[in-house]
Amino acid sequence: DQYSSSESQSSSSQETDNSPDAAYIQAARRKRQLARSQCNFIPLNTNPKRGDKLSDLKSGDADSEDEPDDHEKRIQFAPKPQTLKQRMTEETYKDTPFGNMKKSCESQEDETQDIWEQQQMSKAVKITQEIDLSRTHNPQPPKIEIDTSRPPVNLEIIKKKLNLRLASLQDIHRSHQREYEKYLQDIENSKSTIKRLEKASEPALNYKFYKGMKTYLENLVDCLNEKMADIKELESSMYLLLREQAKILLKRRQEDLLNESTYLQQLSDDTVEADKKVQLLEECEARRACRRQARESTGKCDHQEGMSSDDEVSPAEANDFQKTKDDILQNHKKIFEDVQEDFCIIQNILLKFQQWREKFPDSYYEAYVSLCLPKLLNPLIIIELIDWNPLKPDSIGLKQMSWFRSVEEFIKNGVSELRKEDNPDEKILPTIIDKTVIPQITGFVEFVWDPLSTSQTSSLIKHYKIIFGAPSTCDNEAGKAKQDLMGSIVSRMKKAIDEDVFIPLYPTCVVEDKTSPHLKFQERQFWSALKLFGNILLWDGFLLEDALWELGLSRLLNRYLIIYLPNVPPGPDLIEKCYRVIACLPERWFRGLRTRSSLPQLANLTQLLVQLAHKLYKNSIKQNSSFMRLGIGYSRVEDPHL
Repeated sequence: DQYSSSESQSSSSQETDNSPDAAYIQAARRKRQLARSQCNFIPLNTNPKRGDKLSDLKSGDADSEDEPDDHEKRIQFAPKPQTLKQRMTEETYKDTPFGNMKKSCESQEDETQDIWEQQQMSKAVKITQEIDLSRTHNPQPPKIEIDTSRPPVNLEIIKKKLNLRLASLQDIHRSHQREYEKYLQDIENSKSTIKRLEKASEPALNYKFYKGMKTYLENLVDCLNEKMADIKELESSMYLLLREQAKILLKRRQEDLLNESTYLQQLSDDTVEADKKVQLLEECEARRACRRQARESTGKCDHQEGMSSDDEVSPAEANDFQKTKDDILQNHKKIFEDVQEDFCIIQNILLKFQQWREKFPDSYYEAYVSLCLPKLLNPLIIIELIDWNPLKPDSIGLKQMSWFRSVEEFIKNGVSELRKEDNPDEKILPTIIDKTVIPQITGFVEFVWDPLSTSQTSSLIKHYKIIFGAPSTCDNEAGKAKQDLMGSIVSRMKKAIDEDVFIPLYPTCVVEDKTSPHLKFQERQFWSALKLFGNILLWDGFLLEDALWELGLSRLLNRYLIIYLPNVPPGPDLIEKCYRVIACLPERWFRGLRTRSSLPQLANLTQLLVQLAHKLYKNSIKQNSSFMRLGIGYSRVEDPHL
């Protein structure tokens, strides 16, 4: 009865309201759950896990959560055949009240499901009708009127546009044509390269050559690196030996000058003391006597005292110097005793590179061998220059050296028609001179060269011509090496003027006596200064004229020689001195000058010559040959066109 009353109420409520509320749906779910919870209810799903979840009565939505989704459910198209036990149970409870209640529950569920489906379908139909009504009431969009009329046609404009388009297409066609021709050329080059490579006779031999060359260069570099320390030691030993000898000679000359000047000063003051200075002066005079005898034996009678270089040494000192030098040269020969000739002779080394250049010129030039050879040959060239002294008159010239000839021959053999204009091997020799030879000469100039020695200066100028006559590289380092050499030459001559030039001025009563030691000392110092003056002017054409004018004219001529000459009594001796001064001046300085004009630095000399000419004229010796000689000298300084 209770079930029937609830069903009647629910049916009446459904009739009044077509849509069930949430409470109604929840009640239906609870009914189904209570029916399943009965002890005699057999579930369709035999999975044991489902029974555990259905036993939890506290969770009202457990059945809905554990049920599989719609796509996971299996659709039953026919009733599943019942088992024997199910049929027996159905027959047993068929006529019982529980069986009737089960049937009523199932019919109630089916009825509820049908009602819900009808409600959903009615809602869907209602929504579609509303959509159709809304579409029928929408206003139609306004029609767009398209103007089919066209502007008037201008043939000129069309022709111009077509011409522009044609020109653009022609440009594109030409660019494509150029690319096509380039590709054809690349194809031809590739084909020729392929043919050349296919015709390569023996690739294995080429590989063998490159491998052998690589091994040779590695061994050569290792050998030179191992010997470099010994080479540097020998070079420094020889350099220090020459430097010490030059230092001793320079110191002795300056001491002799100081001692003689002090002795003469004491002699003028009548305070001469018998000490070691007198002995030193006697030794100096003895050396002068030996040089005088040597000049007389060779026929040099016009030589003046003071123009000889005081570079004589005692036999003991000469023997010690030669012994030390021989020891160095003996060690020099032993450096490459354990080395094969292919690794220590420059000609053999260059022959290896020449073979590489002849067989594979492309790889040779791509390896920049011309930049590597100067540094590679540097230790071997230093070895050959150890016994070379550019200050000796009999020193061998650079062009006569074996390494120089070998490098020249290597360069000449590599000149081809294709690379004749821009052959990188042409820079090998200038680079060697700039980075190896010039530093050697610069060291001699700074510490060994004596500017008062005419023989040393002439020999140095001879090698200087070769260095600056060779084409130099454009490298900044090479230019800096030559600039350093010129700067060292100028600095050394300036130092010689400051330290070695000294012309004392004595009273006339002291120098009137021709046998006076004061006069002899003064004469020697004048001729020594004049010798330095001539040696400085030998550099004309090699050093800058401004530097030569500053050293020779401003510092030496005007400060020392011109001050001394007015104190000389007028006569042939003075004329001879003036003429010798003028003879040192290069004629090139006076070319291009206007008539009766001269260099500003020679103004004092010109004035001195004019005064001397007036004195000689007053003494009525204008017909004398000395006067005529003075006139010739004056005309050379004042008017070179005469």
